[in-house]
Amino acid sequence: MVSFALLALLVCPLIAFGIFRKPYSRLPPGPRGLPLVGNVFQFDPVKAWHLCEEYKRKYGPIVYLNFFGQPVVVINTKKVAYDLLVHRAANYSDRTRSIVGDYMTGGMNSGLIRYGELQVLWRKFRRSSQFALSPKAIAQYQSLQQDEMVLMTYGMMYDPDHWTEEISRATSSIVLSMIYDLPPIKSLSDPFLNKIGDFNRRLSEVFYPGAHLVELLPILDYLPAWLAKWKRDAIKDFRFFSALFQKMFRVNKEQVVSGEEHRASFCATIAENQEKMAISDLECAWLAGSLHGAGHDTTYTMITWAIFAMIHFPEVQRRAQQQLDEVVGRSRIPSLADFKHLPYIRAIVQEARLVLRWRPVTPLGPTHYSVEDDYYEGYYIPKGTFCMPNIRSMNYDSEIYGPDAGDFKPDRFLDSCGNIKDENDEGHFSYGFGYRDCVGRHLANNALFIAVSMLLWSMKIEPGKDENGKNVLPDINSEEMDGFMIRPAQFRVTLSPRFPDVEMILRQARDDVVSSERYKRSD
Repeated sequence: MVSFALLALLVCPLIAFGIFRKPYSRLPPGPRGLPLVGNVFQFDPVKAWHLCEEYKRKYGPIVYLNFFGQPVVVINTKKVAYDLLVHRAANYSDRTRSIVGDYMTGGMNSGLIRYGELQVLWRKFRRSSQFALSPKAIAQYQSLQQDEMVLMTYGMMYDPDHWTEEISRATSSIVLSMIYDLPPIKSLSDPFLNKIGDFNRRLSEVFYPGAHLVELLPILDYLPAWLAKWKRDAIKDFRFFSALFQKMFRVNKEQVVSGEEHRASFCATIAENQEKMAISDLECAWLAGSLHGAGHDTTYTMITWAIFAMIHFPEVQRRAQQQLDEVVGRSRIPSLADFKHLPYIRAIVQEARLVLRWRPVTPLGPTHYSVEDDYYEGYYIPKGTFCMPNIRSMNYDSEIYGPDAGDFKPDRFLDSCGNIKDENDEGHFSYGFGYRDCVGRHLANNALFIAVSMLLWSMKIEPGKDENGKNVLPDINSEEMDGFMIRPAQFRVTLSPRFPDVEMILRQARDDVVSSERYKRSD
């Protein structure tokens, strides 16, 4: 009897361990970690995408990591991304909770709302955004985008030393005018722009890895605000930005309610359909307030990468300018009306959305979070796993883009007749997956097409010069982290008129814009 009891005492724990351990023995492959901490010290968040490339070569299309017991899966191929994030979107569309972020935004930042716990709010935000930013809805902003790109191109030509500031001003002006029907932003020192910029900076700081201990030790959330400075600051931010966003939304809503004539804007569209969307004023205000960071940062970064690409690939620039001369000519500026007749420009934009394939602005896409346990091709993916799509790896997949996937080559999207091969194919994976894809992509695509067309029609884009007048070609692999975005490291560029009449035509276009009713409202 004693022997049997002793045997049971020894064997039962082993059986139990086997039962509970079995799923974990089928986890996806990945690097061996250290006890307790896992792979934390092997993973540098600043250069994470480079490390993920190495993991893909060694372990394959799906890689498992462990951060202090938190399961993480890196998704390296289109197939896995579509299988999990699109076809099983109901299980992989959640976001992990940011404790500080929730206090700062009231849980109402549109890109970070948790799908699982706050599904009703997420659905309201998603539905409202899809309606207000649909291809049909954004058609009313085309003239706004055109006008701002005229001002941007004019400003870059006449003050080339401050070309990055001009891109930032123009992209901010487009986004804020589209959201709130504001007059054009004339300077980066604009007071409202600075307030919105402060919100974006604060939010980036909140979500930067390691910024707040409470994210690693959630028990600290139980501390009262008077003992936790991070909590006091976040609550203060929420009150300040709630008041700011509500004030801006209220102006647009009052125009709609009173029947006053008003221009198209995101806020006006939401206010007109607020009852149907069942969304409160505070929720509308935060939905609108969250758009600037995503809209400005992405568009600004894409245009900057576009200029960087033109410096390194002059033959692409020459062919684009040849097509612009054939279709647009040299007596007027290009517009969105030329879209269907400029397939090579469209291919340039696809090859990155200009750079969304060649240089994705977010190499590792926003993290998805699994709601329930799952199995994929024999691998176990635990509930609560962070799923990181390796966008850069997918955009460089030789099985999709060929052996020259690392080159900037617009021709890959053209057929033998020089037309776009597939009108419905984005050509990249930088706009996200499933329920978390980017609802503003149509607006971004239009802005990028106009920007690329206008810049290449009007100017020669060449490397900057050193003190001896010699070209200084920036390192093609240079890049730097700016918040969640990857941008080329600072570089010099030479911008010069392409033909004699371009300055006169551009000046006339600029004069037409500044004499418009919209522009005069800012005086």
